[in-house]
Amino acid sequence: MRRDDLRVARDADSDVLRGPGVHLPQRIHRRDASAVRILVPSGSPYEQTVGFSRAVRVGNQVFVAGTAPVMPEGEELPGDAYGQARRCLQIIATALLEAGATLEDVVRTRIFLTDAADWEDVGRAHGEFFGEIRPASTMLAVAALLDPRWRVEIEADALLQM
Repeated sequence: MRRDDLRVARDADSDVLRGPGVHLPQRIHRRDASAVRILVPSGSPYEQTVGFSRAVRVGNQVFVAGTAPVMPEGEELPGDAYGQARRCLQIIATALLEAGATLEDVVRTRIFLTDAADWEDVGRAHGEFFGEIRPASTMLAVAALLDPRWRVEIEADALLQM
């Protein structure tokens, strides 16, 4: 978005300190009304504290945040990377639907593994969901995820044909 596409409201409250050294405008006026921001909640109790959403849709773009294999209340977390990847992708598919998109709209995924040796199992799960769609995809090995039981976390970006 170009700088001249945004006009910061010029009032006494427009430059409020929101955190250590961070100044954010309170209101931004957009010239393009189609760029309405739609937030898809994750249901996490940390959404307000951390300040995140499961997914955000702006116009024809949907961004799904890093999705870990969080299970419904009372259900056991799969111990294997394949089962965890499938769970991540199920959560992503649901978030996309809530944002008005589908797996077919996904153009990019990012996969984070805590053990590079899991790449084939996670890749197999990814292929089951995206085999014919074939989004651009990156797979990275990382030192750790927030919960030491998690072996994989996945992000997705979608572009809707309008």
